[in-house]
Amino acid sequence: MSIPAGAYAQAVARTTVHVCSQCGLQSAQWHGQCPECGEWNTLIEERLGSARAARAKRPRASAESAGGGRGARADGPLPTPVALADVGAAPVARLSTGIGELDRVLGGGLVPGALVLLGGSPGIGKSTLTNMVLAHLQRDGARTLYVSGEESAEQVRLRAERLALGDALGAPAPAGAAGAIPIDTARRHAAAPAPALQVPVLAETDLDVVLDVLAASAPQVCVIDSVQTLRAADMSGAPGSVGQVREVAARVMELAKERAIAVILVGHVTKEGALAGPRVLEHLVDCVLQFEGERERPYRELRALKNRFGSTNEAGLFEMRQGGLVEVLDASARFVAEATRAPGSVVLAAMEGSRPLLVEVQALVAPSELEQPRRVVSGLDRNRLALVLAILGRHGGVRTAGADVFVNVVGGVRLEEPGCDLAVALAVASASRGMPIAAAPRACFGELGLTGELRWVGHPERRLQEAAKHGLAEVIAPPGSGPGAREAATLREALAAALPAGPSGGSRTRRAVPEPTGTALANVEDRRARAGERVLRPAPDPAARDA
Repeated sequence: MSIPAGAYAQAVARTTVHVCSQCGLQSAQWHGQCPECGEWNTLIEERLGSARAARAKRPRASAESAGGGRGARADGPLPTPVALADVGAAPVARLSTGIGELDRVLGGGLVPGALVLLGGSPGIGKSTLTNMVLAHLQRDGARTLYVSGEESAEQVRLRAERLALGDALGAPAPAGAAGAIPIDTARRHAAAPAPALQVPVLAETDLDVVLDVLAASAPQVCVIDSVQTLRAADMSGAPGSVGQVREVAARVMELAKERAIAVILVGHVTKEGALAGPRVLEHLVDCVLQFEGERERPYRELRALKNRFGSTNEAGLFEMRQGGLVEVLDASARFVAEATRAPGSVVLAAMEGSRPLLVEVQALVAPSELEQPRRVVSGLDRNRLALVLAILGRHGGVRTAGADVFVNVVGGVRLEEPGCDLAVALAVASASRGMPIAAAPRACFGELGLTGELRWVGHPERRLQEAAKHGLAEVIAPPGSGPGAREAATLREALAAALPAGPSGGSRTRRAVPEPTGTALANVEDRRARAGERVLRPAPDPAARDA
């Protein structure tokens, strides 16, 4: 019995695959450890979609196919590569979101056909930000669409009404009126058709329905909230699983590229703060934005982790208010005005992308009652704090081994640059000695080396200009920072400049403790042996001991 060519291969073609939830690796068999990323127990078996299964069972055209030649294949002729010099590069007109901070992080606005992934903790303001973007675009005449898989259309309308009321409350007062507009007038403005209430909304979780609506309505900008809630019918697994998220993102990307639709995908995060879903999702999209901050504090920070159409060194700062998010254009003025002059407080001249930012760093050093002292940090890397404390103890003479150390960046801002080392060291030294920084509030910046030297960091001139703009002189900085800086080559020199009673500024005066006197000493037993009562006994004779 003869078996037709290719029949056996089609019969045994697999319809399932094992996918790694971390890196997205696909394997025909299960592995305890992923061969690609090395993570354990991350391979999950998934059923291939009907289209993928059909492609897996379809035989590949051979080079000797009849009439095909070397360039023949089953779907038609092979495409021809084109030199980059012959590729036409027409200028792309970006879509402004109406929010300056977001446009700057995106690189100038939304690019048609781009896929933007926006992640953040629950309640941080992702839906509020996307609603504001669509409202501004709708006001400018752009076609928009909001796809909600987590909320109903009524819930989205309630948030849009809140944003519309916030815009009315923040609108300028009419001519001849003093102060802000009355609340009833604001409510009448909110009752009128506001841009936030004119955005079309679709509450749906079926991917096929969403794609059909996108193809029919052809919006210029679409927001999908969120990518973990959509489900492809031809894929196994619950919404949010590795296979579902990858399939949803891939099919949305194909339609967005084909129709030139700028799509903003809202994504969930894990308990560690990383974006949920497979790692391949971040590789698939064009831009990855991280919305950070603490829900208990008003400030929010938007960072670009990946951007194919702009720089990843930009960051935007917002403030959450009752009417939505408000751009913080001059955050340094607020932080410097709120800076204290108490021990443990210092101002850091940091860089958030290409923009200088002055923030206050506070430290508290207290005696520890635990066997292992605590190291609590907010807004900084905990490992970076341990490194600074080790350098401070070895080269600065400030020992904190038996004390609890708490470091906080005021305002909920998170810093990830090495230029914050000197600010942390000076704040901890000031708190440990109970002495305020000289000429407080005082700014500083610089990276600490393991041998105690102060290293140069980027953009020192912009940091110094920002400090001088807000009245901060004698900025402690590493050598080569430029005019207007109090340069210090080592950590000891920086401590001497910030704390005059430090190691290089002279010895500290110690408070003399008087000896106890009075009648209380009469009840204390003196066990010291007196010279007159000492009796010297002769050593034993070895001969007598042997006898």
